[in-house]
Amino acid sequence: MSDKLIVGNWKMNGGLAANQDLLHAVMAGLSGASCSVAVCAPALYLPQLQQLAAQSALRWGAQDVSAHEQGAFTGELSAAMLREFGVRYAIVGHSERRQYHGETDTVVATKAQRALAAGITPIVCVGETLAEREAGHTEEVVKRQLAAVIHTNGHCISEIVVAYEPVWAIGTGKTASPEQAQQVHALLRAQLKAATAQAQRIALLYGGSMNAADAASLLAQTDIDGGLIGGASLKAADFLSIVAAASH
Repeated sequence: MSDKLIVGNWKMNGGLAANQDLLHAVMAGLSGASCSVAVCAPALYLPQLQQLAAQSALRWGAQDVSAHEQGAFTGELSAAMLREFGVRYAIVGHSERRQYHGETDTVVATKAQRALAAGITPIVCVGETLAEREAGHTEEVVKRQLAAVIHTNGHCISEIVVAYEPVWAIGTGKTASPEQAQQVHALLRAQLKAATAQAQRIALLYGGSMNAADAASLLAQTDIDGGLIGGASLKAADFLSIVAAASH
């Protein structure tokens, strides 16, 4: 990857007025950016993003997508529906979806497939819990999670984005060291290279509480192509400082 990719994940935060202020501040600060930038917002606010960001360099995405195309699935949103609102990305398999909604590797792989079929780039999240890391299972867990997506999506795998999010570093204030993060990213890169000749075009993002202070050191690693940003994406100054680090 030549250009870095920085994606903000607002999680379940926001409001019409606050979103507008945040988006205006972020878009105003993108003029000198040489990386790609997107924000993934709660689905209710996607029309607002489409309206406010349509003429800017900012792209937008959804935080989830249904594994089904249509039908009696109350509360679900299909990839085709999201596409009508200009959605470029969809996060699939976020650790919070896996933990709180019981999403399996198979479900995540199918969601990625639905997104790809609609022309949406899935941001496939993989990562281990603290217990899994301490038991020495990091490699086994992330490879299993990614393998399911590779198996289901075959030659389309070169169209995805992968985000490594060590669950133990999300919302805890802990961050994997640049060396720890690079080690897992290199592992994922090797797995993707074995699956497709176009592995180098797949962006590998670090999603473990990247912030303004540690962004530069993480983004300097060979196989870290950007970040999936949580809390720092809710503050324009912090988010833009990460964008600036990715633009060097």
